Amino acid sequence: MTPPEPGPSLLGRLARDAWPAVAPRAADELLTTITSTARRLLGAAACSIALLSADESELAYTASASGGRGDVRGLRLPADEGVAGWVVQSEQPIEVRDLSRDPRFSRESAERTGYVPDAILAVPVRTPRRLLGVLSVLDRDTGRPGAAHDLQLLGMIADVAALALETVASFDDLGRVLLVGLADAAADAEAGRALRAAARRLGPTDRDVARLAALFSELGRPGSRERRLALTVVEDVLADVRERRSPVP
Repeated sequence: MTPPEPGPSLLGRLARDAWPAVAPRAADELLTTITSTARRLLGAAACSIALLSADESELAYTASASGGRGDVRGLRLPADEGVAGWVVQSEQPIEVRDLSRDPRFSRESAERTGYVPDAILAVPVRTPRRLLGVLSVLDRDTGRPGAAHDLQLLGMIADVAALALETVASFDDLGRVLLVGLADAAADAEAGRALRAAARRLGPTDRDVARLAALFSELGRPGSRERRLALTVVEDVLADVRERRSPVP
């Protein structure tokens, strides 16, 4: 006996549940792991990552490892305020050994977290394309071996954070394109609605991404020769982008 075709409700459930099963760990979970690692390596009282808002007007503290010494998660500050704001404006790392003497330090903001530090290391979190935020370490152990190289080490950790953020963002962008494209091509209405709902959970889609999704959907209709041609064009564009991003030796 031939098994029954899967009904619309089953297709809808598959569309709704499949994407989260293959998605990478959420950005906030990755960043929390990174801040915990940085705090441990530098013997610091606290470590945090603040990300720039979409309009780059604010820093939103997304991840923090503090050991109970003031949790900054959820704190939002102007992107030009405090030591972190200075890092945003200059895109340069900084070490301040006595914050009480530094005019850039926002003591009022620190008091809101329940912990006022004495010293800070802060570095930009950035990709070759743009600045993403700031990684800060408070009151590190300056007496441990290798402490003289902490600013360099923190910069390397910031690069890992930037890579993690870009990976999650790229996966989400790809996910939106594929889910919207699948929704356009879905013959089953319930599956299409579930696919679009899954795409919305990954965040807003701009017009270019929506158009790209539609093109992917259309690519499913021509023959294999046309699809291979389209893939060749996309690969050539990406190769050109990678070449232009590569630093000149």
